[in-house]
Amino acid sequence: MIPAQFAYRRATSVADAVAALADPDAKVIAGGHSLVPMMKLRLARPGTLIDIGGLPLRGIADGAEIVVGSLTSHADLAQAAAFAAAGLQAVAECAAAVGDVQVRNAGTIGGSVAHGDPASDAPAGLIAADARIRVAGAAGEREIAVDAFFQGPFWTALGEQELVSAIVFPKPAAGSASAYESIEDPASGYPLVGAAALVTVAGGRVTAVRIGVTGVSGTPFRATNAEAATLAGAPVADAARLDITGQDVFGDTRFDEEYRRHIAAVVIGRAVERAIARAQGGSQ
Repeated sequence: MIPAQFAYRRATSVADAVAALADPDAKVIAGGHSLVPMMKLRLARPGTLIDIGGLPLRGIADGAEIVVGSLTSHADLAQAAAFAAAGLQAVAECAAAVGDVQVRNAGTIGGSVAHGDPASDAPAGLIAADARIRVAGAAGEREIAVDAFFQGPFWTALGEQELVSAIVFPKPAAGSASAYESIEDPASGYPLVGAAALVTVAGGRVTAVRIGVTGVSGTPFRATNAEAATLAGAPVADAARLDITGQDVFGDTRFDEEYRRHIAAVVIGRAVERAIARAQGGSQ
């Protein structure tokens, strides 16, 4: 289909983009791989598109924390050295799982996060990594904890006159590793369930863990029961079923709720197992 008519504005600075968002019918566009398909179906009908593609919001800074500019592509994130050996492997694996080659090279991590698609790979890795979403608005910059950012299907804590400027990743403690596991819909490539686990191992036991889950329900979530089981050395998949029980699980004629609940528990268990193996010196 053809999108409805819209005006186009190319932002010259972050402040210019934020000012343009004072128009309630304006939407920000970067890579366009989230917004444009919705526009073609007329599920989204912005009056003005604010193109931020030329702003200096691209790149990865590896310092006390790892700061990823919002215009960084999924492909660049997947290949970044900062995520290869810092306990944040799951973040790179989430990026590598996004869409196809074209989407990964043109789509941006900031756009994906701002879009809030509940079937996106990225939220699982961000939740496991305890990331913070840095946003720019009329009142300046602020940071939002990832646990509070995703609030429902295509609904985030992003204000109407705000845009994502960067994503901040704390560096995990020594002895940490992470992993992302997913089972994808063979037709769409979206995860039916995706789970990322970040663990810290000391003295042969897990001393810290965070698990993020996506694709199962309208809001990506943290699997706290599975985390407790991991710390206790108990069966993770059994505990994960408790996390999933509290969710409004997606279901359709091909993959019903019962199936998704079952595979979600399995995938969470696999993510934890692989993260622990990596932390203990395995190469998985």
